[in-house]
Amino acid sequence: MSPNTRTALIVGGGIAGPIAAMALSRAGIEATVHEAHDSRADGVGGGMSIAPNGLNALDTIGAGEVMRNIGTPMTSIVLQSWTGRPLGGFGVPPGLPAMQFVKRADLYASLYDEAARRGIRIRHGNRVVGVEESGDGVTAHFADGTSADADILIGADGIRSTVRSLIDPAAPQPHYGGLVSFGALVKDTGLASTRGKMFMSFGKRAFFGYQVFDDGSGAWFVNLPHPEPMTQAEARARGAGPWLRELAQAFTTDRTPAADMISRTDPADLLVTGPVESLPNVPSWSRGRMVLIGDAAHAASSSSGQGASLAIESAVQLARCLRDLPHEQAFARYEELRRPRVERIIAAAARTNSNKAAGPVARMLRDLVLPVAMKLVKPEKSAWQFDYRIDWSAHA
Repeated sequence: MSPNTRTALIVGGGIAGPIAAMALSRAGIEATVHEAHDSRADGVGGGMSIAPNGLNALDTIGAGEVMRNIGTPMTSIVLQSWTGRPLGGFGVPPGLPAMQFVKRADLYASLYDEAARRGIRIRHGNRVVGVEESGDGVTAHFADGTSADADILIGADGIRSTVRSLIDPAAPQPHYGGLVSFGALVKDTGLASTRGKMFMSFGKRAFFGYQVFDDGSGAWFVNLPHPEPMTQAEARARGAGPWLRELAQAFTTDRTPAADMISRTDPADLLVTGPVESLPNVPSWSRGRMVLIGDAAHAASSSSGQGASLAIESAVQLARCLRDLPHEQAFARYEELRRPRVERIIAAAARTNSNKAAGPVARMLRDLVLPVAMKLVKPEKSAWQFDYRIDWSAHA
């Protein structure tokens, strides 16, 4: 049992929130998740990857099978030029579980159901608008006029976190990476299975990633360079049809399956993710009895392939720290354990984004240099990112 933390409010019911609640429950802390939306987000979202380190963290709280039951293994990633010429590739270092491709909707539903099975309460329609702290607790006030009390409050409310602004009104805003992102699931790709491989192509005008599954269905995503910042609402307001036409046009001269897969996409299935953003550095992760996890604290761009996995890790590490330490010390220890790792991964993803938005000259140099560079990269050099394990039995 935690030295002084018995109850927790978690703001945000996406991916990080239910995981944090399950981890806290294992630490002997009763947590309630408060979600702003009035109902579950079933069927929302495209595809995402969970790295081995994310799976390891889920295993720590006995939830790894939830992922394995819905995921499709990604055995490796193959990098290509716009001509389809291989530029290199990489996979998970030996001895680690394969990356998993999962539909975000399936992950959300499975985590939600698992949390409910474990007795976690998730309350909808609770949009936090203010917080009051006292010497022995914290009160969250919601837009509907209700409130809730606990020993601590955890912000798991995403890259545009309300809790982050309550902790620090001067907190930075998300950094735009110069790309707008899209994705879709395609029922019939007309292609043979890629046998667990995810192909990523540096196209002439945009970046394209795809994987074809054994049944002929598949998933793709596009990062389209867009110099001027565009909000998610602005991107979605344009509509699926115009975007699909522009995306197909961007790949017409590329010798990859991009244009064909996009043309086979039902407009109803297009996910307009919006701007590729990150939070390279959030100065204050906690204040008083409030603390941040997931994208609210450290949002890695989608190029990292680590966003969800880092959120899972942080949720579990925070619970372990709160189990062993008073909340002030637990928050400090949690940040000490997490900040160097997440900021290193965010920085690496920023470099990847710059490659995706490369101009003609930079693209030519990249396609010449990358194959040589990839041959020099040894799998063990990436082990620090994938072979991350949380020792739940160790004192924080």
